Amino acid sequence: MRKSAEAVIIGGGVVGCSICYNLAARGVKGPVLLEKEGLGAGSTGKSSGITTGFSLLLFTHGGGFGSVISLLAKEGQRWLRNFKDLLGADSGFKEVGVVFLAGEDLKDALRETFGKVREMGFDSRVISREELAEMAPYLDPGEAGFLGLEAKSGYADPPAVAQGYASAAGRLGAEISLGNAALDVEVERGRVTGVVTEQGRITTDTVVVAGGPWNGSLMEKLGYKLPLQPTRHEVFFLKRGPGAPAGHTVVFDLLNMVYFREESPDLTLAGDIVKDEHVDDPDGYDQGTDMGQTRTIWEKISTRMPSLGDAELFTGYAGLYTNTPDNHPIIDKVDGVEGLYLAAGFNGYGFKLSPAVGIAVSELVTEGEAKVVDISALGMARFAEVRA
Repeated sequence: MRKSAEAVIIGGGVVGCSICYNLAARGVKGPVLLEKEGLGAGSTGKSSGITTGFSLLLFTHGGGFGSVISLLAKEGQRWLRNFKDLLGADSGFKEVGVVFLAGEDLKDALRETFGKVREMGFDSRVISREELAEMAPYLDPGEAGFLGLEAKSGYADPPAVAQGYASAAGRLGAEISLGNAALDVEVERGRVTGVVTEQGRITTDTVVVAGGPWNGSLMEKLGYKLPLQPTRHEVFFLKRGPGAPAGHTVVFDLLNMVYFREESPDLTLAGDIVKDEHVDDPDGYDQGTDMGQTRTIWEKISTRMPSLGDAELFTGYAGLYTNTPDNHPIIDKVDGVEGLYLAAGFNGYGFKLSPAVGIAVSELVTEGEAKVVDISALGMARFAEVRA
C-alpha cells in the first residue's frame, strides 16, 4: 500500500469506484481506494441495478429539488449505455423498457411528472392499455388507471460496473487496496492530513468518504452526527416456468408498491418498493429473506405477470440502503474540514447515479464545484446541527 497519495477514497462500491476513476481521469495522481472487503461487497453487490429517469423523489419533491436525481440519472444512464466505448468494460446494460402502473388517484400528478422526465431527455411517456398489450402481452394492468413507459431504460450489472471503474482507475495509476478498512481520518488544524488503515497510514490532504452504510459511523468519529440510517431491503429470484416469456420489462407497480425485472432468460428479480427495516450494525444484519414477505410480494407481482404464479423460488437475500430524512443523498465538501468530501445516503438510488456522482465529486475536488449537474441542493447544510 502506498504511504502517500494525492487523494484517498473510502469505499469500494460502485460510487467509490466511480469517484476514484474520475479523480484519476481529471489528473489526480495515484489516488488510493480503500475497501474493507472486496469490490462491491456491500450495497453494490446486492443492488437491483435498475436505471430510470423517473423516481418517487421527483414525484414527491416536484421539479426543483427532486429533479437533481433525474438529472444525475440521465448522465448515469448515458455512461452505462456507452460503458464499453467510454471505459472498455461491459456494464451489462439491457434496454428492456420500464413500465409504471398506478391508480386513478395518481393519474394527473404522474402525467405531469412523466412530462418533466421527458423534458430532461428520457423517452418517457404515458401509454394506453392497447400499447401495453402490444409490447408486453404477458402483463396484466388490472385496475391500474395510469400506465407509463420509459422505453429506452432498463437495468445493468452493478458489480461489473464497479469492477470496470476500478480497472480503468488502475490503468490511470490508481491503487485499489482491498481487504483494507479505513479506521480513521486524521485532521489537524481543520484540514485532512492522512488516513489510518488496517495496513498502516496514508499521508494525504484529500479524502472522499463513500463507504455506504458505514459512512455515518466514520463521520461521527470526526464530530459529525449525520442523519444516515442503514435500512435492510430484501429481494428474491423466481425461476420462470415454460409458459413464461424468455424476457420481460422492468415493472414498477405503484398500486401494490412492488417491482420486478428480468434477471436472465429464466430468472426474475423482485422486491418491495417502500419496505425498510432500520439496521443498527451494517456488519451484523440478517442477510436472509423472510418467507412470508417473499410470498406476499410474489402474490402481488403474479397479478401483474400471471405466468409468475407458476414460477419456482430460486434464491433471495437482503442488502442495505442508506437513507436520509428527505430521501436525497449528501454530496458535498464537509464544512469545517478542508480536504474532506462526502458522498452518502443514496436511498437505493446509488447505482443509477454512480457515474454522474463520480464526475460531480471529481469536479468538486479539483475545481471547487460540480458542473455536470448542479448538486448544491444536496449539501450537508440542509440538515441542522450536524456537528456532534
